[in-house]
Amino acid sequence: MADGREDGEVRREAAPLPPCSQHQHGRTAGFVVVGGGIAGVTCAEQLSALSPDAPITLLSASPLIKSVTNFRQVGRAMEEFDVEEKLTSVLQHACPNVRVLHSQVKSVDTHKHEVYTDDGETFPYTKLCICTGGQPKLIARDNPHVIGIRDTETVQHFQQRLASARRVVIVGNGGIAIELVYEIEGCEVIWAIKDDAIGNTFFDAGAAEFLLPHLTAGKCEEKKPVKRLKYTLAEPSVDCAKRDESTMGGALGPDWKEGWSMRGKQDKATHQVHVEYKCEVQEVLTKEDFARSRRTADSFPGTSTADQQNADWPVYVLLTNERLFGCDFVVSATGVVPSTGPFIHSTTQFSMAADGGLRVDDHMHTSVPDVYAAGDVCTASWELAPQWFQMRLWSQARQMGAYAAKCMVADRDREDIEMDFCFELFAHVTKFFNYKVVLLGRYNAQGLGKEHELLVRCTKGVEYVKVVLQAGRMQGAVLIGDTDLEETFENLIINGMDLSPYGEDLLDPNIDIEDYFD
Repeated sequence: MADGREDGEVRREAAPLPPCSQHQHGRTAGFVVVGGGIAGVTCAEQLSALSPDAPITLLSASPLIKSVTNFRQVGRAMEEFDVEEKLTSVLQHACPNVRVLHSQVKSVDTHKHEVYTDDGETFPYTKLCICTGGQPKLIARDNPHVIGIRDTETVQHFQQRLASARRVVIVGNGGIAIELVYEIEGCEVIWAIKDDAIGNTFFDAGAAEFLLPHLTAGKCEEKKPVKRLKYTLAEPSVDCAKRDESTMGGALGPDWKEGWSMRGKQDKATHQVHVEYKCEVQEVLTKEDFARSRRTADSFPGTSTADQQNADWPVYVLLTNERLFGCDFVVSATGVVPSTGPFIHSTTQFSMAADGGLRVDDHMHTSVPDVYAAGDVCTASWELAPQWFQMRLWSQARQMGAYAAKCMVADRDREDIEMDFCFELFAHVTKFFNYKVVLLGRYNAQGLGKEHELLVRCTKGVEYVKVVLQAGRMQGAVLIGDTDLEETFENLIINGMDLSPYGEDLLDPNIDIEDYFD
Protein backbone atom coordinates (compact mmCIF):
# COMPACT_ATOMS: atom_id res chain seq x y z
CA MET A 1 0.00 0.00 0.00
CA ALA A 2 1.31 3.44 -0.88
CA ASP A 3 2.33 5.37 2.18
CA GLY A 4 1.28 8.80 0.91
CA ARG A 5 4.76 10.35 1.05
CA GLU A 6 6.00 12.68 -1.61
CA ASP A 7 8.77 11.43 -3.91
CA GLY A 8 12.12 11.78 -2.23
CA GLU A 9 10.65 12.12 1.28
CA VAL A 10 12.48 10.03 3.82
CA ARG A 11 10.74 8.23 6.65
CA ARG A 12 11.60 9.81 9.98
CA GLU A 13 13.81 7.66 12.13
CA ALA A 14 13.20 7.52 15.84
CA ALA A 15 15.46 10.03 17.54
CA PRO A 16 17.92 8.46 20.01
CA LEU A 17 16.97 9.11 23.62
CA PRO A 18 19.43 10.98 25.78
CA PRO A 19 20.78 8.67 28.53
CA CYS A 20 19.19 10.70 31.32
CA SER A 21 15.70 10.22 29.88
CA GLN A 22 15.61 6.52 30.66
CA HIS A 23 14.98 7.17 34.33
CA GLN A 24 14.15 10.55 35.78
CA HIS A 25 12.25 11.49 38.89
CA GLY A 26 11.78 7.81 39.69
CA ARG A 27 9.95 7.14 36.43
CA THR A 28 10.97 4.79 33.64
CA ALA A 29 10.50 6.12 30.12
CA GLY A 30 7.78 4.34 28.19
CA PHE A 31 4.68 5.15 26.20
CA VAL A 32 2.92 8.37 27.24
CA VAL A 33 -0.58 9.27 26.04
CA VAL A 34 -2.02 12.73 26.68
CA GLY A 35 -5.82 12.92 26.78
CA GLY A 36 -8.52 10.96 28.62
CA GLY A 37 -11.10 11.03 25.83
CA ILE A 38 -12.07 8.30 23.40
CA ALA A 39 -8.89 8.56 21.28
CA GLY A 40 -6.50 8.66 24.25
CA VAL A 41 -8.08 5.86 26.25
CA THR A 42 -8.41 3.65 23.16
CA CYS A 43 -4.74 4.30 22.38
CA ALA A 44 -3.68 3.35 25.91
CA GLU A 45 -5.82 0.19 25.90
CA GLN A 46 -4.45 -0.88 22.52
CA LEU A 47 -0.87 -0.20 23.62
CA SER A 48 -1.44 -2.38 26.68
CA ALA A 49 -2.86 -5.21 24.56
CA LEU A 50 0.02 -5.07 22.07
CA SER A 51 2.78 -4.50 24.61
CA PRO A 52 1.62 -5.80 28.01
CA ASP A 53 5.03 -5.40 29.64
CA ALA A 54 5.74 -1.83 28.55
CA PRO A 55 5.08 1.04 31.01
CA ILE A 56 2.22 3.23 29.76
CA THR A 57 1.15 6.54 31.28
CA LEU A 58 -2.17 8.21 30.44
CA LEU A 59 -2.43 11.88 31.45
CA SER A 60 -6.02 13.11 31.64
CA ALA A 61 -7.19 16.67 32.24
CA SER A 62 -10.47 15.27 33.59
CA PRO A 63 -10.91 13.13 36.72
CA LEU A 64 -12.99 10.69 34.68
CA ILE A 65 -12.03 9.01 31.43
CA LYS A 66 -14.09 7.77 28.51
CA SER A 67 -13.86 4.19 27.34
CA VAL A 68 -15.36 2.29 24.42
CA THR A 69 -17.52 -0.70 25.39
CA ASN A 70 -19.79 -3.16 23.58
CA PHE A 71 -17.81 -2.71 20.39
CA ARG A 72 -19.38 -4.39 17.39
CA GLN A 73 -18.01 -4.53 13.86
CA VAL A 74 -21.11 -4.35 11.65
CA GLY A 75 -19.28 -4.21 8.32
CA ARG A 76 -15.79 -3.92 6.96
CA ALA A 77 -15.63 -0.25 7.92
CA MET A 78 -18.85 0.27 9.89
CA GLU A 79 -18.83 -0.16 13.63
CA GLU A 80 -21.09 0.48 16.58
CA PHE A 81 -20.06 0.93 20.18
CA ASP A 82 -21.05 2.51 23.45
CA VAL A 83 -19.07 5.03 25.47
CA GLU A 84 -18.79 4.75 29.23
CA GLU A 85 -17.37 7.32 31.57
CA LYS A 86 -15.21 5.55 34.13
CA LEU A 87 -13.03 6.12 37.12
CA THR A 88 -9.34 5.89 36.28
CA SER A 89 -8.99 2.86 38.56
CA VAL A 90 -11.17 0.79 36.22
CA LEU A 91 -8.75 1.19 33.34
CA GLN A 92 -5.75 0.55 35.58
CA HIS A 93 -7.34 -2.67 36.83
CA ALA A 94 -8.12 -3.86 33.29
CA CYS A 95 -4.66 -2.86 32.00
CA PRO A 96 -2.11 -3.37 34.82
CA ASN A 97 0.73 -1.71 32.90
CA VAL A 98 -1.25 1.52 32.44
CA ARG A 99 -1.05 4.33 35.00
CA VAL A 100 -3.75 7.01 34.70
CA LEU A 101 -3.03 10.39 36.26
CA HIS A 102 -5.34 13.37 36.57
CA SER A 103 -2.90 16.02 35.45
CA GLN A 104 -2.86 18.95 33.05
CA VAL A 105 0.02 19.06 30.54
CA LYS A 106 1.92 22.34 30.51
CA SER A 107 4.55 21.69 27.83
CA VAL A 108 6.72 19.08 26.14
CA ASP A 109 10.45 18.98 25.40
CA THR A 110 10.78 16.70 22.39
CA HIS A 111 14.59 16.85 22.47
CA LYS A 112 14.70 15.47 26.01
CA HIS A 113 11.62 13.30 25.39
CA GLU A 114 9.84 14.74 28.45
CA VAL A 115 6.30 15.93 29.19
CA TYR A 116 5.78 18.55 31.92
CA THR A 117 2.55 19.07 33.87
CA ASP A 118 1.10 22.02 35.76
CA ASP A 119 1.77 20.35 39.09
CA GLY A 120 5.52 20.28 38.43
CA GLU A 121 5.81 16.63 37.44
CA THR A 122 8.04 15.33 34.62
CA PHE A 123 7.18 12.28 32.49
CA PRO A 124 9.91 10.86 30.24
CA TYR A 125 8.73 8.98 27.14
CA THR A 126 9.99 6.79 24.35
CA LYS A 127 6.87 7.37 22.25
CA LEU A 128 4.29 10.10 22.87
CA CYS A 129 0.73 10.25 21.52
CA ILE A 130 -1.19 13.52 21.72
CA CYS A 131 -4.95 12.93 22.03
CA THR A 132 -6.11 16.22 23.57
CA GLY A 133 -9.18 16.48 21.35
CA GLY A 134 -10.86 19.75 20.49
CA GLN A 135 -12.54 22.64 22.23
CA PRO A 136 -15.80 24.38 21.28
CA LYS A 137 -15.68 27.38 19.00
CA LEU A 138 -17.55 29.94 21.08
CA ILE A 139 -19.22 32.81 19.26
CA ALA A 140 -18.60 35.14 22.22
CA ARG A 141 -15.82 34.26 24.64
CA ASP A 142 -15.92 35.37 28.28
CA ASN A 143 -19.67 35.95 28.06
CA PRO A 144 -21.45 34.21 30.97
CA HIS A 145 -24.60 33.85 28.88
CA VAL A 146 -22.86 31.93 26.06
CA ILE A 147 -21.95 28.30 26.73
CA GLY A 148 -20.44 25.49 24.70
CA ILE A 149 -21.14 21.78 25.07
CA ARG A 150 -18.21 19.42 24.82
CA ASP A 151 -17.92 17.13 27.84
CA THR A 152 -19.93 15.88 30.80
CA GLU A 153 -19.28 18.93 32.97
CA THR A 154 -20.49 21.33 30.27
CA VAL A 155 -23.63 19.21 29.81
CA GLN A 156 -24.28 19.44 33.54
CA HIS A 157 -23.83 23.22 33.40
CA PHE A 158 -26.26 23.39 30.45
CA GLN A 159 -28.82 21.30 32.32
CA GLN A 160 -28.68 23.62 35.32
CA ARG A 161 -29.17 26.69 33.13
CA LEU A 162 -31.99 25.09 31.13
CA ALA A 163 -34.06 24.22 34.23
CA SER A 164 -34.91 27.90 34.77
CA ALA A 165 -34.95 28.97 31.11
CA ARG A 166 -37.93 30.20 29.14
CA ARG A 167 -36.04 30.52 25.85
CA VAL A 168 -32.64 29.52 24.49
CA VAL A 169 -30.88 30.35 21.24
CA ILE A 170 -28.88 27.50 19.71
CA VAL A 171 -26.28 28.45 17.12
CA GLY A 172 -24.85 25.77 14.84
CA ASN A 173 -25.96 22.99 12.52
CA GLY A 174 -23.89 19.98 13.58
CA GLY A 175 -24.59 16.89 15.64
CA ILE A 176 -24.77 18.52 19.09
CA ALA A 177 -27.11 21.25 17.84
CA ILE A 178 -29.41 18.76 16.09
CA GLU A 179 -29.74 16.60 19.19
CA LEU A 180 -30.31 19.55 21.52
CA VAL A 181 -33.04 21.03 19.34
CA TYR A 182 -34.84 17.70 19.26
CA GLU A 183 -34.49 16.92 22.97
CA ILE A 184 -35.32 20.24 24.67
CA GLU A 185 -38.85 20.50 26.07
CA GLY A 186 -40.66 23.10 28.12
CA CYS A 187 -38.64 25.93 26.61
CA GLU A 188 -38.75 27.99 23.43
CA VAL A 189 -35.85 27.27 21.09
CA ILE A 190 -34.51 29.64 18.44
CA TRP A 191 -32.22 27.66 16.15
CA ALA A 192 -29.89 29.83 14.06
CA ILE A 193 -28.10 28.08 11.21
CA LYS A 194 -25.95 29.45 8.39
CA ASP A 195 -27.30 26.95 5.85
CA ASP A 196 -30.58 26.69 3.96
CA ALA A 197 -31.41 23.28 5.48
CA ILE A 198 -31.08 21.67 8.89
CA GLY A 199 -28.28 19.19 9.54
CA ASN A 200 -26.21 20.39 6.58
CA THR A 201 -23.10 18.78 8.10
CA PHE A 202 -24.69 15.36 7.63
CA PHE A 203 -27.64 15.71 5.26
CA ASP A 204 -28.76 17.19 1.99
CA ALA A 205 -31.96 19.19 1.59
CA GLY A 206 -33.99 16.03 0.91
CA ALA A 207 -32.97 14.35 4.13
CA ALA A 208 -33.56 17.60 6.00
CA GLU A 209 -37.09 17.79 4.62
CA PHE A 210 -37.69 14.20 5.75
CA LEU A 211 -36.62 15.07 9.32
CA LEU A 212 -38.10 18.57 9.55
CA PRO A 213 -41.61 17.54 10.75
CA HIS A 214 -40.03 16.02 13.87
CA LEU A 215 -38.81 19.42 15.04
CA THR A 216 -42.25 20.50 16.20
CA ALA A 217 -43.99 17.15 16.56
CA GLY A 218 -44.03 15.39 19.91
CA LYS A 219 -41.03 13.19 20.49
CA CYS A 220 -41.45 9.49 19.86
CA GLU A 221 -40.15 7.80 22.96
CA GLU A 222 -38.13 4.69 22.29
CA LYS A 223 -39.44 1.69 24.19
CA LYS A 224 -36.33 -0.50 24.16
CA PRO A 225 -33.71 0.07 26.84
CA VAL A 226 -30.72 2.25 26.08
CA LYS A 227 -27.47 0.34 26.50
CA ARG A 228 -25.14 3.27 26.25
CA LEU A 229 -24.02 5.16 29.28
CA LYS A 230 -26.16 7.74 30.98
CA TYR A 231 -23.36 10.09 31.94
CA THR A 232 -22.82 10.95 35.56
CA LEU A 233 -20.27 13.11 37.27
CA ALA A 234 -19.48 12.28 40.88
CA GLU A 235 -17.88 15.55 41.91
CA PRO A 236 -17.27 18.33 39.40
CA SER A 237 -13.68 19.32 40.03
CA VAL A 238 -13.91 22.78 38.54
CA ASP A 239 -16.68 25.34 38.25
CA CYS A 240 -17.68 24.82 34.62
CA ALA A 241 -18.55 28.45 34.02
CA LYS A 242 -15.08 29.52 35.14
CA ARG A 243 -13.11 26.56 33.81
CA ASP A 244 -10.27 27.10 31.38
CA GLU A 245 -10.97 25.55 27.97
CA SER A 246 -7.76 23.57 28.07
CA THR A 247 -9.01 21.56 31.05
CA MET A 248 -12.01 20.14 29.21
CA GLY A 249 -12.60 16.43 29.39
CA GLY A 250 -13.03 14.03 26.48
CA ALA A 251 -15.69 14.63 23.86
CA LEU A 252 -19.18 13.24 24.35
CA GLY A 253 -19.92 9.91 22.70
CA PRO A 254 -23.12 8.43 21.24
CA ASP A 255 -26.39 8.85 23.15
CA TRP A 256 -24.74 11.42 25.44
CA LYS A 257 -28.10 13.08 26.11
CA GLU A 258 -29.70 9.95 27.59
CA GLY A 259 -30.27 10.23 31.32
CA TRP A 260 -30.13 14.04 31.37
CA SER A 261 -33.18 16.21 31.91
CA MET A 262 -33.70 18.51 28.93
CA ARG A 263 -36.67 20.33 30.45
CA GLY A 264 -37.03 24.09 30.64
CA LYS A 265 -39.06 26.27 32.99
CA GLN A 266 -42.46 25.81 31.33
CA ASP A 267 -44.76 23.32 33.02
CA LYS A 268 -45.90 21.62 29.85
CA ALA A 269 -43.61 19.27 27.97
CA THR A 270 -43.98 21.44 24.88
CA HIS A 271 -41.62 21.22 21.94
CA GLN A 272 -41.37 24.74 20.48
CA VAL A 273 -38.70 25.28 17.84
CA HIS A 274 -38.24 28.13 15.39
CA VAL A 275 -35.47 27.92 12.77
CA GLU A 276 -33.71 30.99 11.36
CA TYR A 277 -32.02 29.92 8.13
CA LYS A 278 -28.97 31.31 6.28
CA CYS A 279 -27.79 33.52 9.11
CA GLU A 280 -25.05 33.81 11.71
CA VAL A 281 -24.67 35.72 14.95
CA GLN A 282 -23.76 39.34 14.33
CA GLU A 283 -23.65 40.44 17.96
CA VAL A 284 -24.50 39.24 21.47
CA LEU A 285 -26.04 42.07 23.51
CA THR A 286 -26.41 42.52 27.24
CA LYS A 287 -29.62 43.97 28.65
CA GLU A 288 -27.89 47.34 28.86
CA ASP A 289 -26.68 47.12 25.25
CA PHE A 290 -30.19 46.25 24.14
CA ALA A 291 -31.72 49.16 26.05
CA ARG A 292 -29.24 51.60 24.49
CA SER A 293 -29.91 50.27 21.00
CA ARG A 294 -33.58 51.34 21.24
CA ARG A 295 -34.49 48.36 19.08
CA THR A 296 -37.52 46.15 19.46
CA ALA A 297 -36.87 42.45 19.88
CA ASP A 298 -38.65 40.01 17.60
CA SER A 299 -41.36 37.79 19.04
CA PHE A 300 -41.21 34.03 19.07
CA PRO A 301 -43.68 32.85 16.38
CA GLY A 302 -47.04 32.16 17.97
CA THR A 303 -46.56 34.53 20.94
CA SER A 304 -48.18 37.90 21.19
CA THR A 305 -46.25 41.11 20.69
CA ALA A 306 -47.47 42.33 24.06
CA ASP A 307 -46.04 39.30 25.81
CA GLN A 308 -42.78 39.81 24.02
CA GLN A 309 -42.51 43.49 24.91
CA ASN A 310 -43.08 42.69 28.58
CA ALA A 311 -40.35 40.04 28.58
CA ASP A 312 -37.10 40.79 30.30
CA TRP A 313 -34.18 38.78 28.94
CA PRO A 314 -30.64 38.48 30.33
CA VAL A 315 -29.13 38.47 26.84
CA TYR A 316 -30.09 39.32 23.25
CA VAL A 317 -28.81 37.87 19.98
CA LEU A 318 -28.65 39.97 16.82
CA LEU A 319 -28.47 37.81 13.70
CA THR A 320 -27.00 38.77 10.33
CA ASN A 321 -30.53 38.74 8.86
CA GLU A 322 -31.29 41.61 11.30
CA ARG A 323 -33.61 39.50 13.43
CA LEU A 324 -33.15 40.19 17.15
CA PHE A 325 -34.18 37.70 19.84
CA GLY A 326 -34.01 37.83 23.61
CA CYS A 327 -33.21 34.66 25.52
CA ASP A 328 -31.99 33.28 28.85
CA PHE A 329 -28.74 31.97 27.39
CA VAL A 330 -27.06 31.00 24.12
CA VAL A 331 -25.62 27.60 23.20
CA SER A 332 -22.68 27.91 20.82
CA ALA A 333 -22.59 24.61 18.89
CA THR A 334 -20.58 25.68 15.87
CA GLY A 335 -18.03 22.88 15.99
CA VAL A 336 -14.63 22.45 17.58
CA VAL A 337 -11.07 23.55 17.01
CA PRO A 338 -8.10 21.27 17.77
CA SER A 339 -6.86 21.68 21.35
CA THR A 340 -3.13 22.02 20.67
CA GLY A 341 -2.26 24.74 23.22
CA PRO A 342 0.48 23.10 25.34
CA PHE A 343 2.23 21.75 22.26
CA ILE A 344 2.27 24.71 19.89
CA HIS A 345 3.53 26.88 22.75
CA SER A 346 6.49 24.57 23.35
CA THR A 347 9.90 25.19 21.82
CA THR A 348 9.33 22.40 19.30
CA GLN A 349 7.86 23.50 15.98
CA PHE A 350 5.11 21.10 14.98
CA SER A 351 3.84 21.15 11.43
CA MET A 352 0.31 22.57 11.61
CA ALA A 353 -2.60 22.14 9.18
CA ALA A 354 -4.74 25.01 7.96
CA ASP A 355 -7.55 23.97 10.33
CA GLY A 356 -5.24 24.26 13.35
CA GLY A 357 -4.64 20.54 13.80
CA LEU A 358 -1.33 18.74 14.18
CA ARG A 359 -0.45 17.31 10.77
CA VAL A 360 -0.03 13.52 10.85
CA ASP A 361 1.12 11.10 8.16
CA ASP A 362 -0.32 7.69 7.33
CA HIS A 363 1.28 6.24 10.47
CA MET A 364 -0.16 8.95 12.75
CA HIS A 365 3.31 10.51 13.11
CA THR A 366 3.47 14.24 13.64
CA SER A 367 6.38 16.16 12.10
CA VAL A 368 8.37 15.52 15.31
CA PRO A 369 10.19 12.18 15.82
CA ASP A 370 8.54 9.79 18.29
CA VAL A 371 5.47 12.03 18.66
CA TYR A 372 2.11 10.83 17.33
CA ALA A 373 -1.38 12.33 17.42
CA ALA A 374 -4.91 10.94 17.13
CA GLY A 375 -8.49 12.18 17.27
CA ASP A 376 -9.76 15.75 17.01
CA VAL A 377 -6.36 17.30 17.75
CA CYS A 378 -4.82 16.02 14.52
CA THR A 379 -5.36 16.53 10.80
CA ALA A 380 -4.96 13.64 8.37
CA SER A 381 -2.27 14.86 5.95
CA TRP A 382 -1.59 11.78 3.88
CA GLU A 383 -2.98 11.00 0.44
CA LEU A 384 -6.53 10.05 1.36
CA ALA A 385 -8.44 7.12 -0.09
CA PRO A 386 -11.14 8.15 -2.62
CA GLN A 387 -14.05 7.29 -0.28
CA TRP A 388 -12.58 8.50 3.03
CA PHE A 389 -12.25 11.95 4.56
CA GLN A 390 -11.77 13.27 8.06
CA MET A 391 -14.60 14.50 10.24
CA ARG A 392 -14.04 15.16 13.92
CA LEU A 393 -16.37 12.43 15.17
CA TRP A 394 -16.14 10.05 18.12
CA SER A 395 -16.07 7.11 15.70
CA GLN A 396 -12.93 8.40 13.98
CA ALA A 397 -11.38 9.25 17.35
CA ARG A 398 -11.62 5.59 18.34
CA GLN A 399 -10.21 4.41 15.02
CA MET A 400 -7.30 6.85 15.08
CA GLY A 401 -6.45 6.06 18.70
CA ALA A 402 -6.33 2.32 18.05
CA TYR A 403 -4.30 2.71 14.86
CA ALA A 404 -1.84 5.15 16.48
CA ALA A 405 -1.08 2.55 19.15
CA LYS A 406 -0.34 -0.08 16.51
CA CYS A 407 1.97 2.34 14.73
CA MET A 408 3.81 3.26 17.94
CA VAL A 409 4.52 -0.36 18.79
CA ALA A 410 5.47 -1.24 15.21
CA ASP A 411 7.84 1.73 15.04
CA ARG A 412 9.44 0.76 18.34
CA ASP A 413 9.94 -2.78 17.08
CA ARG A 414 11.04 -1.51 13.64
CA GLU A 415 8.27 -3.42 11.90
CA ASP A 416 6.22 -2.39 8.88
CA ILE A 417 2.49 -1.97 9.31
CA GLU A 418 -0.29 -1.42 6.80
CA MET A 419 -2.95 1.21 7.29
CA ASP A 420 -6.16 -0.01 8.92
CA PHE A 421 -9.05 -0.64 6.53
CA CYS A 422 -11.25 1.88 8.34
CA PHE A 423 -9.34 4.63 6.49
CA GLU A 424 -10.43 3.22 3.12
CA LEU A 425 -14.13 4.09 3.52
CA PHE A 426 -15.83 6.79 5.54
CA ALA A 427 -18.51 5.14 7.68
CA HIS A 428 -20.46 6.62 10.57
CA VAL A 429 -23.43 5.11 12.39
CA THR A 430 -25.42 7.38 14.69
CA LYS A 431 -28.96 8.46 15.58
CA PHE A 432 -30.83 11.71 14.96
CA PHE A 433 -34.47 12.47 15.85
CA ASN A 434 -34.74 8.86 17.06
CA TYR A 435 -33.87 7.52 13.59
CA LYS A 436 -30.87 5.33 12.89
CA VAL A 437 -28.55 7.19 10.53
CA VAL A 438 -25.78 5.58 8.46
CA LEU A 439 -23.40 7.69 6.38
CA LEU A 440 -21.12 5.95 3.89
CA GLY A 441 -18.36 7.22 1.61
CA ARG A 442 -18.93 10.53 -0.19
CA TYR A 443 -22.48 10.56 1.16
CA ASN A 444 -23.11 14.18 0.16
CA ALA A 445 -21.06 13.92 -3.06
CA GLN A 446 -18.19 15.75 -1.34
CA GLY A 447 -15.44 16.50 -3.85
CA LEU A 448 -17.20 14.79 -6.78
CA GLY A 449 -18.01 17.96 -8.71
CA LYS A 450 -21.04 17.99 -10.98
CA GLU A 451 -20.35 14.67 -12.68
CA HIS A 452 -22.50 12.53 -10.42
CA GLU A 453 -26.11 11.44 -10.05
CA LEU A 454 -28.38 10.79 -7.10
CA LEU A 455 -30.95 8.08 -6.54
CA VAL A 456 -33.44 8.72 -3.74
CA ARG A 457 -36.13 6.63 -2.07
CA CYS A 458 -38.25 8.20 0.63
CA THR A 459 -41.15 6.84 2.65
CA LYS A 460 -42.52 9.65 4.80
CA GLY A 461 -41.96 9.03 8.48
CA VAL A 462 -40.29 5.66 7.83
CA GLU A 463 -37.08 5.88 5.83
CA TYR A 464 -34.91 8.01 3.58
CA VAL A 465 -32.35 6.41 1.28
CA LYS A 466 -29.97 8.32 -0.98
CA VAL A 467 -27.25 6.85 -3.20
CA VAL A 468 -24.48 8.85 -4.87
CA LEU A 469 -23.29 7.42 -8.20
CA GLN A 470 -20.43 8.47 -10.46
CA ALA A 471 -19.69 6.73 -13.74
CA GLY A 472 -22.15 4.03 -12.69
CA ARG A 473 -20.33 3.23 -9.45
CA MET A 474 -21.59 3.92 -5.97
CA GLN A 475 -19.54 6.58 -4.20
CA GLY A 476 -21.64 7.16 -1.08
CA ALA A 477 -24.98 6.74 0.63
CA VAL A 478 -27.23 8.20 3.32
CA LEU A 479 -29.55 5.78 5.12
CA ILE A 480 -32.12 7.09 7.61
CA GLY A 481 -34.35 4.59 9.37
CA ASP A 482 -34.16 0.81 9.64
CA THR A 483 -33.32 0.18 5.99
CA ASP A 484 -31.08 -2.92 6.44
CA LEU A 485 -29.14 -1.72 3.38
CA GLU A 486 -25.93 -0.57 5.04
CA GLU A 487 -23.84 -3.74 4.62
CA THR A 488 -24.92 -4.22 1.01
CA PHE A 489 -24.15 -0.59 0.10
CA GLU A 490 -20.85 -0.71 1.96
CA ASN A 491 -19.80 -3.69 -0.16
CA LEU A 492 -20.95 -2.03 -3.38
CA ILE A 493 -18.85 1.07 -2.62
CA ILE A 494 -15.79 -0.97 -1.68
CA ASN A 495 -16.04 -3.34 -4.65
CA GLY A 496 -16.61 -0.55 -7.18
CA MET A 497 -19.12 -2.62 -9.11
CA ASP A 498 -20.63 -1.02 -12.22
CA LEU A 499 -24.29 -0.51 -11.35
CA SER A 500 -25.32 1.15 -14.63
CA PRO A 501 -27.37 -1.86 -15.83
CA TYR A 502 -29.64 -1.70 -12.79
CA GLY A 503 -30.67 1.93 -13.06
CA GLU A 504 -33.39 3.01 -10.65
CA ASP A 505 -34.12 -0.64 -9.80
CA LEU A 506 -31.27 -0.26 -7.34
CA LEU A 507 -33.70 1.37 -4.90
CA ASP A 508 -36.88 -0.44 -5.92
CA PRO A 509 -38.54 -1.40 -2.59
CA ASN A 510 -40.07 -4.47 -4.28
CA ILE A 511 -36.62 -5.91 -4.99
CA ASP A 512 -34.63 -7.56 -2.22
CA ILE A 513 -31.37 -5.84 -3.07
CA GLU A 514 -29.46 -7.84 -0.48
CA ASP A 515 -30.16 -11.03 -2.43
CA TYR A 516 -29.75 -9.16 -5.72
CA PHE A 517 -26.04 -8.64 -5.08
CA ASP A 518 -25.36 -11.65 -2.88
